[in-house]
Amino acid sequence: MEEKFDPLVAEWMSFVKNPNFNLVEKCLKFAQIIEYPDLNIDEYIEKINRIGKSLKESISDVRNPTYLISMLNEHLFENLGFSGDDEDYYNPKNNFLNEVIDKKTGLPITISILYAEIAKFIGLDLKIVGFPSHILVKYNEEMILDPFYDGRLLDIDDLQDILDVNYGGQLEFQPEFLDEVKPEQILVRLTRNLKNSYVQSFVYEKALRCVNMVLAIEPESAEDIRDKGIIEDRLQNPEIALKYLNKYLEINPNAEDVDFILELIRSIKTKN
Repeated sequence: MEEKFDPLVAEWMSFVKNPNFNLVEKCLKFAQIIEYPDLNIDEYIEKINRIGKSLKESISDVRNPTYLISMLNEHLFENLGFSGDDEDYYNPKNNFLNEVIDKKTGLPITISILYAEIAKFIGLDLKIVGFPSHILVKYNEEMILDPFYDGRLLDIDDLQDILDVNYGGQLEFQPEFLDEVKPEQILVRLTRNLKNSYVQSFVYEKALRCVNMVLAIEPESAEDIRDKGIIEDRLQNPEIALKYLNKYLEINPNAEDVDFILELIRSIKTKN
């Protein structure tokens, strides 16, 4: 069975690789391709511009970064009511920037993207940090901020607490966890988040599109090759499933889930 060509994945790749579009525009294009075909990207860019301009008008001429971050937090979280979505964290809509702008809640990654974009209006160059399981932002190297929790300032103990909550005490903090992530890496992480949400909701067609979008950017990603095989099996495409599951074992023969994948391959062959 041949894999179907997906024009939306091709459209996505041409957008991602185009240097004329910034991260926010790419996030909105992502939402348009996956879930909102009628989304007006320019309209949401203008909404962001209005938020940024109203912040700029509210501050004095002081250029102290601590003051500017304080004003950014006050504007976005207190005045406008943005917040992290603790109550419905795994809702797929939290991955779409248009939804975050409209409902004013989102995931660490989407709130951080918006936060860093609004900061530009007051001359703050914030970097998005690929912290494991919880995207953060930083100003230079000395200020680590968590936009998901109202832009609070974090120290090393706070960072270890986040790891302990998400990894059950099995992961120790390392300085490279605070490295900046590039736009493509952010888009990959966003797409993987959405893939997981769709799998949990049994929306396998959309989960497959997400995994294909990731593989278009990172074709040798073992995790996504494996997930494509699993999703293809659930969509009852056994030949494609076996191709990707076997490829996963070739790339990653000592993976922790080898026994599970071998059993899945056996069951697919037995059924077919």
